[in-house]
Amino acid sequence: MIIEPSRTMKRLPEQFFSRLVSRANQYIKAGYDVINLGQGDPDLPTPPHIVKSLQQAAENPVHHRYPPFTGLPELKEAVASWYKKEQGVELEPEQEVAILFGAKAGLVEISQVLLNPGDVALVPDPGYPDYWSGIAIAEAEMVPMPLLEDNAYLPDLERITSEQRRRAKLMFLNYPANPTGACAEPAFFDDVIRFAEENNIVVAHDFAYGAIGFDNRKPASFLTRPGAKEVGVEFYTMSKTYNMAGWRVAFAVGNRDVIRLIEQIQDHYHCSIFGALQEASITALTAPQDCVRELVDTYESRRNAFYEELDRIGWKKSRRSKGSFFVWVPVPDGTTTSTEFANRLVEEAHVVVAPGVGFGEHGEGYIRIGLLDKEERIREAVRRMGSL
Repeated sequence: MIIEPSRTMKRLPEQFFSRLVSRANQYIKAGYDVINLGQGDPDLPTPPHIVKSLQQAAENPVHHRYPPFTGLPELKEAVASWYKKEQGVELEPEQEVAILFGAKAGLVEISQVLLNPGDVALVPDPGYPDYWSGIAIAEAEMVPMPLLEDNAYLPDLERITSEQRRRAKLMFLNYPANPTGACAEPAFFDDVIRFAEENNIVVAHDFAYGAIGFDNRKPASFLTRPGAKEVGVEFYTMSKTYNMAGWRVAFAVGNRDVIRLIEQIQDHYHCSIFGALQEASITALTAPQDCVRELVDTYESRRNAFYEELDRIGWKKSRRSKGSFFVWVPVPDGTTTSTEFANRLVEEAHVVVAPGVGFGEHGEGYIRIGLLDKEERIREAVRRMGSL
């Protein structure tokens, strides 16, 4: 028989990162020494005290049954306490916190619960490609907001037309940013809140890299600004802060009406996260945060090493990454496309990077490099790039 995929499946964008993995694996299998800096997968292990917490909790029979479908109340309380301690943000645990099966799931679900066919979602360009997936599932339209180096990789709200404002129901933001490594100042968030209020647009701020800021600057949550909870929600993940990428635990916080809708759609998909994973997440959020500070120091040292080597080979200058674990650099003059250059890097230097166009039209001319290997390997990767 012939299996015909649904229209929804046909609308989904191709998974950009799966192509990167496949290409890297080809050269690894062929025996080459490949330095893979193309993905966003943390390379360091989960801190031992969090692993131990999971091991102990897994032995508790209470976690062998279904947990509460909306998550353990104790985890919601830990999230609220963490936000209060780290960002000074007050949250009501039961109504303003939703537990997610990874932030990616929540970033897809928010489009499903807010958008109808023909509605518009405003997305950063370049930006995280998985924002596009939920928009496609909802049969909505995507309007890119160009993020240009001349504007510190912030969207120019004045460039959004009156027709786009009228049809827009949702705006995605992400600071510290993937892929650009840019951070946003509080004044920008204030402008966004006014814009959202005036145009009745929900703001979805992806704060996945919220713990990772450089040069003695701590990134600020969108929710620290007055009025933020009235217009939006923020997504945070355990993956980046605690090296828990494979654990798939995250949360959305903020506007209680949006939180209720996210929990409602999750009721139709899931029966909540394994209780032992939630217990370990409580441990991560409530224990001393020394491991987080050490992690940020590691990424900052790697970033500095990367730019030192970049200067040595005379690479074209660009804005230094202010946060996240990515650097965003222009391709050399004379290169046709970012994809062409990325292909040449893996073929001739055996270094995997992400071509900027994979993050949107305005990513063309750049490559994204993850600081996700040992410092000496990152230096070696840049030297190989210079050899071309």
